Amino acid sequence: MTQFFDETGEVFPATIVNAGPITVVQVKTTENDGYEALQFGYGEQKEKRIAKAQKGHMKDLGNFRLLKEFAVSGSEMKSGDKLDVSVFEAGDTISVSGVSKGKGFQGVVKRHGFHGGRRSHGQKHSEREPGSIGAGGIQRVFKGTRMAGRMGSDLITVKNLKVLAVDKENNQILIKGALPGRRGTVITIKG
Repeated sequence: MTQFFDETGEVFPATIVNAGPITVVQVKTTENDGYEALQFGYGEQKEKRIAKAQKGHMKDLGNFRLLKEFAVSGSEMKSGDKLDVSVFEAGDTISVSGVSKGKGFQGVVKRHGFHGGRRSHGQKHSEREPGSIGAGGIQRVFKGTRMAGRMGSDLITVKNLKVLAVDKENNQILIKGALPGRRGTVITIKG
């Protein structure tokens, strides 16, 4: 993340995103596949890491690191077409999806924001404990009860983010605010 100063001198927290050109690898149609979608390829990959079947599927369009499919109806695009950052302009409102940072096994205080117990009335070691987990007569724990467990590594979508600037030469977008995931996480930007 960085800071971005606009023309009036106002400062915004911003994230720089490398939105390199993506290439249409396959156009799926209702007649052939039963639904309409576009399959895009992104990134660079060593040729030795790509299986022979994938090389045939990509048809010499490039050695892509990632293939992703999006449901699109009535598109005029064909295999080999490229999309770059020129589709965005400063001031656009977008939503960004990505996998959040994994935090491992965490307790209820960090995972769900529980307050824990007080130190008064003989409560010695209950600062970060969950407390009661259910009713007495039911003799079971209800599904969905908030407890300790794995935290993070979830698909997160952040909506209504603003594009602050677009660098068409370096294929970079400056987006206001924080985005899900660590550095290097592949994200999906929807306009």
